[in-house]
Amino acid sequence: MPETLKIFTTAILVFANSSREELKHKAIPKGNVLFKGLTEHAICTVKKTGLPYFLLTEKEQYGNSFGERFVNAINSIFDKGFDNVITIGNDTPQLKVSDILKASGYLSANKFVLGPSRDGGFYLMGLNKSQFDARDFKDLPWKTNSLTKKITEFIEVSNIQIIQLRTLLDLDNNTDLKRILEGFRTYSSKIFHTIKTIIIPMKRYFHHRSIFINFYFVSNYFNKGSPSGSTIFS
Repeated sequence: MPETLKIFTTAILVFANSSREELKHKAIPKGNVLFKGLTEHAICTVKKTGLPYFLLTEKEQYGNSFGERFVNAINSIFDKGFDNVITIGNDTPQLKVSDILKASGYLSANKFVLGPSRDGGFYLMGLNKSQFDARDFKDLPWKTNSLTKKITEFIEVSNIQIIQLRTLLDLDNNTDLKRILEGFRTYSSKIFHTIKTIIIPMKRYFHHRSIFINFYFVSNYFNKGSPSGSTIFS
């Protein structure tokens, strides 16, 4: 490990696939631009914390399932000599530097930290090496809406105090993008404008499509019963 990293006991794991890989699982218009922008935003955020960080895309991940890949990624950070790991993804543009620093502070007090997302998962998890058991973590219901509940129950059995940060929204579909736009003032201007360039054309498309459908319906409705090739007036 480089000498500059030895003074740190906590590292940030950015667990995020490339835009090409994300497009296979999330059908969002202009997704390649969005996912690239989200990763850049996440990296920019973690850099401001001053903590060492590691970005692990599908190229560095290994395992047969999401749970295995995620757990192996956490383990790889502990193997580098860090005592604490804060994990985040790239799909929560609401995440702030202060959220990560709060998690780091709680970890220093030997707490387990969760940042719950609205869909039942989490956008941030902070844990100490002593709280980590790879086999148990792999058995958690990853990618389900019961994940936060299950991991909370799992940790509480060990009599470890869990600290929950504010609940945030992660981006999985077009509806999430629209919700993000509603509170754009709290987000970076760059990522907001990226989302805006995706949502605005979609609104125009559906608006014009609605006009076309209404026109088509009205035209056909009032022409019902008219003999083909003739008029109703003589």
